Amino acid sequence: MSKKCDVCGKQKTFGNTISFSHKRGNRSWSPNIRRVRAVVNGQPKRINVCTRCLRSGKVERAI
Repeated sequence: MSKKCDVCGKQKTFGNTISFSHKRGNRSWSPNIRRVRAVVNGQPKRINVCTRCLRSGKVERAI
């Protein structure tokens, strides 16, 4: 299941981990995704949101 922020579109990114001997291996970075209730088009709905969007106030949270 692909976890992706429904507000900004942030998702898992891939790159290399580099050891002291400069060998390269694969690794990935996952965003901090939370499932929250938010008001979308006037009605509450559950959406996946990264904590950066939550903290900056891009999401209007419902109770």
